[in-house]
Amino acid sequence: MRPRARRQSARPARGTVLIVTMWILVVLVGMVLVLAGSMRIEGDCSANHVAKQQASAIENGAIQYVLANLDGLAGQVPTEANMPCAGVRIGEGAFWVLQPDRDDGLAEQYGVVDEASKVNLNTAPEEMLSPLPGMTPEIAAAILDWRDVDGDLTVGGAESEYYLLLPEPYECKNAPLETVEELLLIKQTSMDLLLGEDTNRNGQLDDNENDADETDPPDNRDGRLDGGILDLVTVYSSEANTTASGSRRTNINEAGAGDLIRALRRGVSQERLGDIFNRARLGRPFSNILDFYYRTGLTVDEFQALADEITTGGDQMLRGLINVNTAPRKVLLCLPGLEETDVSALISGRAGDNVTRSNIAWVAEALPQEKAVAVAGYLTAKSYQFSADIVSVAGTGRAFRRCRIVVDARSSPPRVVYRQDLTPLGWPLSPELLADLRAGVALDDLLGTTYSEAR
Repeated sequence: MRPRARRQSARPARGTVLIVTMWILVVLVGMVLVLAGSMRIEGDCSANHVAKQQASAIENGAIQYVLANLDGLAGQVPTEANMPCAGVRIGEGAFWVLQPDRDDGLAEQYGVVDEASKVNLNTAPEEMLSPLPGMTPEIAAAILDWRDVDGDLTVGGAESEYYLLLPEPYECKNAPLETVEELLLIKQTSMDLLLGEDTNRNGQLDDNENDADETDPPDNRDGRLDGGILDLVTVYSSEANTTASGSRRTNINEAGAGDLIRALRRGVSQERLGDIFNRARLGRPFSNILDFYYRTGLTVDEFQALADEITTGGDQMLRGLINVNTAPRKVLLCLPGLEETDVSALISGRAGDNVTRSNIAWVAEALPQEKAVAVAGYLTAKSYQFSADIVSVAGTGRAFRRCRIVVDARSSPPRVVYRQDLTPLGWPLSPELLADLRAGVALDDLLGTTYSEAR
């Protein structure tokens, strides 16, 4: 009977081994699944890290691309034809240089923006600041008080007495603004004044910027982008008071007879030289070169040849001049005394194929004499500082970068004077583009007609 008992006691033992084995298999399978999931996460993290590094490298490459294309322009503004900025390939990714549509935000535009096409916050008088969108007389006065060197209060403005009473007090700067965003420190300014509806700063009317109050930001749902003043103002525009070749201009208000005659000979024939010289010598002082043009009786062709060679002031550096060749309508309307019809005449005049726009001589034909003389001292036809809003993306769509740089191209090589990371604002281009990249669609297929090789 004992052997039979032993056989009966073995059966539960064999069942226990089976159960233990199954549990071990379950644990092993679980460990494999966990390990596989962990490896997948590690793989995704590695892929994301690589994509992040690619996007960063593409961004740095894009900055060098911008610097190279702005070198040696001698005050001219690059165009899309000689500087492609939409879907430029670098390595495994691509970049775009966004250009805001400063009219209504409905047109896709790409390229660098010349800072001289904007109103300079550090030099513009109150009458030029006031017409800016959303600007009030009080804010304009406060800007004047913030940038001037004294503590005298402008009517409606603010000095340190106001800022020291704030919950987080600070002094009035009494010095030039260093960035446009510094406006937010000034009395009564706000993000709404700076950005308007364009909270992601891409210069385009996005769906959430045209849906009333359904999603942020609040907007009026009028089918156009009501942006702030960010793309209309600057603190960077300046140029040397020199000719295109780099030599000092002749100050027609102070030049001696010999220097004045040598300057006039660049555009005036020998037959007319004596008459023009006498008018120039006896008519001093001239308020600006257009005043000189009208009062000396120069012809348009004579003035065209002279305009870049002469000046009416002795400053070595000219700050805050507006490039009449590139400034948008909203900026041109800030020029003293100009109305809509005057601005339309300027925009029409600068678009003509037969107009030489290397200097401001053509303005004399576009505006009445009184208005041309009134604004000439604020105008230039050259730009030496440029901003670039650069969006770079890895070919997989896993990572992107966005930055804004300001480049000073007065010397060679150009240099970056300001760089701001805009990546936290989100992807500024079509959401479908990023989604397709992440779905595995080839970048070349998506770029289509916007594709261009970086040179």
